[in-house]
Amino acid sequence: MTDEQIEQRVNELFAKKLAEMEDEKKYKTKKLALIASKGSLDWGYPPFILASAAVSMGWEVGVFFTFYGLKLLLKDYHPEVTPLGNPAMPMKMPFGPESFQKVDWTIPTLIQALPGFNAMATTMMKQTFANKGVATIQELRKTCNECGVQLLACQMTMDVFGFTKEDFIPEVKVAGAASFLAFASDANVSLFI
Repeated sequence: MTDEQIEQRVNELFAKKLAEMEDEKKYKTKKLALIASKGSLDWGYPPFILASAAVSMGWEVGVFFTFYGLKLLLKDYHPEVTPLGNPAMPMKMPFGPESFQKVDWTIPTLIQALPGFNAMATTMMKQTFANKGVATIQELRKTCNECGVQLLACQMTMDVFGFTKEDFIPEVKVAGAASFLAFASDANVSLFI
């Protein structure tokens, strides 16, 4: 072979390899790594919505539940919301005429601190979600389970708060930070919620 033939062959092989790499990149499964650290009604939705959306797009998804986010994995989970300390939370009525439902109610902090206000706010938020056809957190969690989302409970947080694996839904895997970091190390998207 002449130098020209060798160079031509190398260029052909190089172009072929580049094309193969592009195809592999195009078809490589994307990964989403989420950390869920809050377990209230309003903070319970984001990890399950993002996880179910990503898995429906063919992504591999792992959600690491730590600190108060562990509550999202409890068998007997009854999420609540508190407007106290959450000044951006709108208080809209889930009932009545449409014009009444559109009013942003400014609730004084003193009233928000009264006993029973969290229960009322929780009931109103759940009703608003139901009126809009939004799935419950439990329904989203079930969807994530059925679609293969990895639900990982933080071992250290379980130890600190006294949870056992039996407290959680059966699909939960217990993992340490190092295990989750191994999963997250090559994730395309990593989010802390």
